[in-house]
Amino acid sequence: MNSKMTDTVKYRFAPSPTGKIHIGNVRAAIITWLAARSMGGAFMLRIDDTDRERSKDEYTEAIKRDLTWLGLNWDDYAHQRDRTDRYDEAIQKLKDDGRLYPCYETPEQLELKRKALLNAGKPPIYDRSALDLTDEQKAKYESEGRKPHWRFKLDHAPIIWNDLIRGEISFDGASMSDPVLIREDGTPLYHICSVIDDIDFGITHVTRGEDHVSNTASHIQMFEALGATPPTFAHWPLIADADGGKLSKRLGSLSIEDLRDNEGIEPMAIISLLARLGSSDPIEAFKDVQPLIDTFDFSKFGRGTPKLDVREIERLNAKIVHSLTYDDVKDRPEMDGIDESFWENVKANLNKVSDIQDWARVTRDTVNASVPDNDKDYIIMAANTLPDGDITPDTWGAWTSALKEQSGRKGKDLFMPLRLALTGMSHGPEMDKMISLLGRDRVLRRLERASAS
Repeated sequence: MNSKMTDTVKYRFAPSPTGKIHIGNVRAAIITWLAARSMGGAFMLRIDDTDRERSKDEYTEAIKRDLTWLGLNWDDYAHQRDRTDRYDEAIQKLKDDGRLYPCYETPEQLELKRKALLNAGKPPIYDRSALDLTDEQKAKYESEGRKPHWRFKLDHAPIIWNDLIRGEISFDGASMSDPVLIREDGTPLYHICSVIDDIDFGITHVTRGEDHVSNTASHIQMFEALGATPPTFAHWPLIADADGGKLSKRLGSLSIEDLRDNEGIEPMAIISLLARLGSSDPIEAFKDVQPLIDTFDFSKFGRGTPKLDVREIERLNAKIVHSLTYDDVKDRPEMDGIDESFWENVKANLNKVSDIQDWARVTRDTVNASVPDNDKDYIIMAANTLPDGDITPDTWGAWTSALKEQSGRKGKDLFMPLRLALTGMSHGPEMDKMISLLGRDRVLRRLERASAS
């Protein structure tokens, strides 16, 4: 799969702009983009916005912004709303060829038919009774104001394809319901628009969730009915939460925008997790996407349900932050006032880049630190024992060695009161780094304040 192919290979990501893209559905974009790039192919962003009522331009812009932030660049771009004339043309061909036929049942009538079949122990397959309607019967329905929906007439023949993840998949056209492709108001449904677009834009590979497998079976016949060769398909298992259940709102509805703007997550933390979730490759923290492109292969994805633990994103994020250089982050707003020395000294204690401002406040602002009463004499001793001259990272070792000898303290009793007095916190960067960032005057002031509080 990693061998380079010609530029005729083309994948597409086709979101509907009816909301923000989330951790659950951005996986499709990541896998599709990696697949395209691993094969030396093109990646298309197609906005499926035929639903005029729910589609919003603001969501389209948000999708583009999120994909750009993730580094998922596209080579081709289109809106379905601009292609209605083309859809009308292809749909008319299917009507002329007898592959689309009008149906006049109401939703209530269809539901009664479905229940009757189920009660009889039969699969709820549409009975094609609309095919027996005479012109007079159709005219009567029309005169009553009833508008038809249109179904695609499936060939009652085997539908077989080799899926890149699931292997050979087979359906019997005779065991499937003819899908509705045109609503009563005359607007086409996703299925036919998607097939027409895939034909027109030269899409060679379609990747999507396993919930679309039965759709794919009918789509294959639509491709063939329009004189096209179906693309290659890959269907991956849908992800579950950490306990194996359906994605909760916390996981499935966590938007990329929220992860970026509110959670401070790095784009590569998201890509590192979702690119390999459900595959045989280990999930690791990648600073760059190229290794993920180089190792991508559909054969590595299993059919089991992968589990998504949002805490894994946070763990990967911390590892990525620890690997970032000052040049990687220096132009970010949250790095205001931070120099290279400060970044290098503190980054190992950050979970996200914005956390550095917490440590900037610790080193620069007044810290209202206090120590237990039985440590106050020790803090006074520490102030009197601080080595002369400018404080460097080497100062800490000399200072604590002298304090150990004078006080008889060791371990936590030796170090923790100093950390509390100087930072007001019981954890953080190594103290040899912290005291050099604080400087001599600030260290002495904080020791004096802590011993007197």
